Formats: sequence, structure tokens, C-alpha cells
Amino acid sequence: MVVHSYYDEDSRVRREAEALVASGRDVDVFGLRRPTDPPQGTLKGVHIHRLDVQRHQGAGLGTYLREYVSFGVRACWSLVRAQRRRGYGLIQVHSLPDFLAFAAFPLRLAGVPLILDLHEAMPEFFRSRFPRASNPLAHRLLLVQERLSIAISSAAITVNPAMADRLIGLGVAPSKVHIVVNRPSLGLFDADRYPARAFAEDGIVRLVYAGALTPTYELDVVLRAIAELRASRPDLALQLDLYGRGDAEPALRSLVETLGIEACVMFRGRIPLDDVPAALAGADIGLAPTRRDAFTDFSLSTKTFEYAAMGKPVVASRLPMVVETFPTGTIRVYEPGDAASLAAEIARLIDDPAARVAATAATQRFVRDRSWERESVDYLRLVESLARA
Repeated sequence: MVVHSYYDEDSRVRREAEALVASGRDVDVFGLRRPTDPPQGTLKGVHIHRLDVQRHQGAGLGTYLREYVSFGVRACWSLVRAQRRRGYGLIQVHSLPDFLAFAAFPLRLAGVPLILDLHEAMPEFFRSRFPRASNPLAHRLLLVQERLSIAISSAAITVNPAMADRLIGLGVAPSKVHIVVNRPSLGLFDADRYPARAFAEDGIVRLVYAGALTPTYELDVVLRAIAELRASRPDLALQLDLYGRGDAEPALRSLVETLGIEACVMFRGRIPLDDVPAALAGADIGLAPTRRDAFTDFSLSTKTFEYAAMGKPVVASRLPMVVETFPTGTIRVYEPGDAASLAAEIARLIDDPAARVAATAATQRFVRDRSWERESVDYLRLVESLARA
């Protein structure tokens, strides 16, 4: 596997790699390396090769391009060298960026199958992340690199039906497109392994967010909703725990001070993936706020599934894939960008215990029927078919 991320932090890549190891496959992952990381390592049976490239989250477009190209060149060279020793039966490249698929091009020429795992729609991501640089020509070039990356691949997998429909609509052969949905592993997100917490049992309603602190996730709206609840219901004790890091953190800290809610907002920093379930177990309500745009219209946050698996009520942005995926009577949704709407949904969960318990139980059942343990079956079947060929 090749992935432009820190392997231990990437839940999708880890789920897939660990599923392959559990099925009897030997797996190498080539990813980024933090300054304090050793070049090589092993995690749960997966061999990790850390290339000397770091992520510059929140940087400008030029920095991102240099970073992507540097990583792609190093990954290509590392794959060619490792192929002599390892004799890979399959390469899987994780996007973003899509053109990282070309790091595996020498091995493709030698007949090694390639899966391109499209975590995001890169043209839409670029438009959302770099609006000033976005224009019709840039969009066309991004579509071209996406199509070329898929063209050199044996198969393309993506994260939900909307993303698959998008690719087919762009002309990719339906037989080449496969869906591997982001689902929580119930072996990791197992509520029974942690002490049960009654709702607000210590007199404080504890809200939790575990994810990136970037503009895509409208945590500014969350902070304004907290301030609104504090103003309208001064008797209500609230605490928001933010687990994660990202380029939006300085602005969020400033907004906390401006709103005067320092006492009830805690920036906990990023924690290891294996520690996330314990953090969720100690909360009362899980938040999945996502700003709506052309990019996030294809998105479905894994956080919603993780909160639900841990038996927590969930409030999420009303995005197309959220509404399409979760049945009525499960998670609560609010209007993206609307702090008053979010505050109202949080208040409804607090004020109606019977509805809260029913919704939480329904959501947990729904998620357990759609766990990674079930989703991985089709993924492993695809890998085995390509590796045998």
C-alpha cells in the first residue's frame, strides 16, 4: 500500500491493511514519516516503511504540490527496490492525490495489479480547499489526472455509492468501480469494553468531536451553538472536548475567547486511533459537523458511525449522503452553517430522554449491521481476485 499520510493515524488504510494481514497476506505500507518516527516499523502485523516526507497541513498550493511530488518520487523508487525482494502480488494506492497511482507505474508495466482507492473526489476537494486557484482549466486538468490515474489501475474503489455514481457518470466503466464504505471496526469501537456512562451522570453534558480541525468541518458553527446554549440556558452545564489537530485550530481558539466560552471548550489534541473509543465512551453526545459544498455533497463522515457504535447519540450536518444513509429516527441532523439549528438539536437530545434513548439504540443497531467486519468481506474478495490474476 502507498498512502500520503501517517499510517497509524489513517483509520481506513489501517482497517484494510489489518484485514489483509488477518486473511494471511503479508502487507507493506509506504507512508509519511514524522521527524520523531523511525524509518521502519510494524503495527499489528503490518510492515511500515516511512519515507522522509512530512505533511504540511493548511499550507499553500505550492507546498502541497512539492510535498505530493516528493512523496510520489520516493514511493516509486522504494516500490521498485522493494519489488526485487518482496515480489508483490498487488499494489494499492490511496488517494489523495490521485496521480500517486503513477508511483506504481513501473510495477504495473511488470504486470503487478493496481487498486486505486479514491478516498475523496480530488477535483471537488481542490475547488473547496483552494477556491482562489480554482478555475475551469484547473478543474479540467484535475479531471484528466483523475481519469489517467484510474486508467492505469486494474480497479478503482471508492467510499460510497454517490462517489461511485460520480465516476461512472464521468465515463469510468462500471465494472472497474467498487465500493468499500468506511465502517467502524466493532473490534475497536466496542462499547462493552468501557465503563457505561449514564447521560450527564456528573451533571455535565459532555459533547465530543474526534477528527481533523480543518475548515471542512465547521467547528466554528459548533462553538457558536455552544455560546447560544450558554446564553439561553445558563443553568445547563456543557463541555465540548475536541480531539484532533489541523490548520483551523488557531482561529477556533480565537473564536472561543471572543465568545467567552473558554471554561467549557477543551482542545485535547490528536490522540492515537486506539485511544479514540475510550474518549467517546466518556462523552454524552457525538458531533459530526461538516460544511456543505460540492466536495462534501459526496461525503459521509466515519465519525457518525464511530459515535453510534459506542452507543452515543449523534448530531450531524444535513448532507445528502447522511440523509440517504441513516433512516429516520436514528441520528439528529441540523442545517449546515446554522448554529441555531445545531443548538436546537442538541437541546432536543438533552430535554427528551425517551426519544434520545430510542434514537441511540436504533442507530447503534443500524451501525452494528454495517460494521467493517462485514464490509471487509467484499474488499478481501476483490484483493484476492486481483492478486491471483
